Amino acid sequence: MKTFWIIGGGRFGLRAAKSLGRMNAVSRIVIVEKRPEVCEQLTKHAFENICMEGVRYLELNLTRQDCPDWIIPAIPSHVAYEWIKTKLSKKYNLEPIPIPQQLRSELPNPITANSEQVYISNADFVCPDDCPEPEDICTYTGEPRPSELYSLLASIQHGRFRSVVVRSQQLLPGVGGYEPGALFKAMAKIELLRSPVLLSTACRCHGVMNAFRIRS
Repeated sequence: MKTFWIIGGGRFGLRAAKSLGRMNAVSRIVIVEKRPEVCEQLTKHAFENICMEGVRYLELNLTRQDCPDWIIPAIPSHVAYEWIKTKLSKKYNLEPIPIPQQLRSELPNPITANSEQVYISNADFVCPDDCPEPEDICTYTGEPRPSELYSLLASIQHGRFRSVVVRSQQLLPGVGGYEPGALFKAMAKIELLRSPVLLSTACRCHGVMNAFRIRS
């Protein structure tokens, strides 16, 4: 029996909750949503609803001893980066830095959010909501899939930058997330680095990347 924390109760978060709710092996689904009006709408559904900012909820509640089986980010924010930044800022100065333009140009279909963040995708089209993320053939184009994005990002070598990737795994068609252990592992790795970091969350096709450095 599995427990899921869904960060965000909008269209994608609620869709994920409904899909997971149809599984037999689910014991608990928690939706964390910060907007009061959305929280009010969520009370109409049979899910546990917590009205709080998502990363703040993770900061206060996610520990190695008390954690869900899966975290499903469903907000327009790089949840892994924001959580790791919050946790490491208690011991270090975390300084966002620009992603080099040359590196951006080498990423597949990059969309710039700001100088320190970029969205990346193997697709130059809008994927269907219920894509099953097949290993070899794209369900939309019928063509062979490009290289798996999480592997591509993990292999980046650019100057002094070191790449750390949290892999998002598909749980159901159109529903992806990661185990809490992946966050703790990424944070521990980053804490040992003394070089600029490229932190990404990515599945086979889509991802988001932030650049930063930490100082004692």
